[in-house]
Amino acid sequence: MTHLRRIQTARDSGHRLSDIDPLVIDRSDWPRLPLIDVDSAGQCQEILGFGGAFTESACTVLASLPEDEREAILQAYFHPGDGIGYRMARTHVNSCDFSLGNWACWEGPESTLDISRYEQSIFPAIRHAQRIAGDPIRLLVSPWSPPAWMKTSGQMNHGGSLLPSRRDTWAQALCDWIQGSQQAGITVWGLTVQNEPAAKQVWESCLYSAREERDFVCDHLGPALQEAGLDRQRLLVWDHNRDAVYQRAQVVLSDPDAARYVWGTGFHWYSGDQFENLDRLHHAFPDKHLLFTEGCWEGGVRLGRWDRGERYAHHIIGDLNHWTEGWLDWNLALDRHGGPNHVGNWCDAPIIVDTDRGTWTRQSSYWYIGHFSRYILPGARRLYSTQAGNGLESVAARNPDGSLVLVVCNRWDRPLSAALRIDGVWAELTVPGHAIQTLIGDPR
Repeated sequence: MTHLRRIQTARDSGHRLSDIDPLVIDRSDWPRLPLIDVDSAGQCQEILGFGGAFTESACTVLASLPEDEREAILQAYFHPGDGIGYRMARTHVNSCDFSLGNWACWEGPESTLDISRYEQSIFPAIRHAQRIAGDPIRLLVSPWSPPAWMKTSGQMNHGGSLLPSRRDTWAQALCDWIQGSQQAGITVWGLTVQNEPAAKQVWESCLYSAREERDFVCDHLGPALQEAGLDRQRLLVWDHNRDAVYQRAQVVLSDPDAARYVWGTGFHWYSGDQFENLDRLHHAFPDKHLLFTEGCWEGGVRLGRWDRGERYAHHIIGDLNHWTEGWLDWNLALDRHGGPNHVGNWCDAPIIVDTDRGTWTRQSSYWYIGHFSRYILPGARRLYSTQAGNGLESVAARNPDGSLVLVVCNRWDRPLSAALRIDGVWAELTVPGHAIQTLIGDPR
């Protein structure tokens, strides 16, 4: 390896996933700089891919656009060459905060599954993305709340819990939803037990204690999936913040009767970094998996803000370096307010649509995510690597074709340099202030 292809996005330039001069590897000694040391033989977890969420809000925004613009956005996300190569996605069972109102797929105790609401915008968008992607998209589904009649509170919003008498009913309903979706041409890859089970929200929410989640998996949902022939579905617990990811997941995973149904643990970023908790969980249960299932900027849209992308890079690098196998953003697209949203929970997204004009804008988060999703391919293995320690953040991986990928982010105002060592050879790397670079070595 004599050089590395180099792709850059930088705030104070026109670079947006732009090829710049390759990095020449031409030194046999250590330039006395902070060290990024990549062990190309030290392989860690397999990477499943990256993606975002087909919420009703996002899909309604997409559906409002002229057909060519809708096509362009989905191409920008899911095309493996012209886009940023998303290969994962998430959607919700029943309504969520990013829906146009409260609704459920079961109207009452005597009703059967009705997924017609999904055909208005959600399923067409997923099918469209699948055609663009070519390879199968791994679709994760999550409930925010069971129907109101299954809950102690009698409503989907404001928390409440699943009625003990409805646990079997809800478990069977989730199986029916997966099977009904598959009959509609939507293949489900995985299921989380409950979105944010420790949060009583003004929108759709349902509370489970750790023991309640364990018992629901062990005695109801796990057996129902198995009996329905859906035991190959990846079942994830927690699906909430990193702060309590170990404490919550270990209650389920320490119980062998429950753990046998569980593929892994999902988590969000809203409590802060706490990456060390992922290490703790991985080392306690190395046969289980970690998946980042949701993160976004709250508080509405801020067009052009560069900190959006930098926050994404910081968390993706941190999560991958701590055993995470896949990374799912929240809404694929939102309007200029950060909706539509039936509870006023306005958020930002990597693509913002002006629904009046039928135009759209890529935020910095789009470009930053692309530095990972376009170049770290499904089936890649993370490599052991060191951090420079001077403010540069980095992660390395080996793709299935043997190519090496290193992503390096500088969130500081000034350029930062490091000595890069790969397999005993050296280069001097400089990343401008507020920039991110992806470096790619030829397949070996």
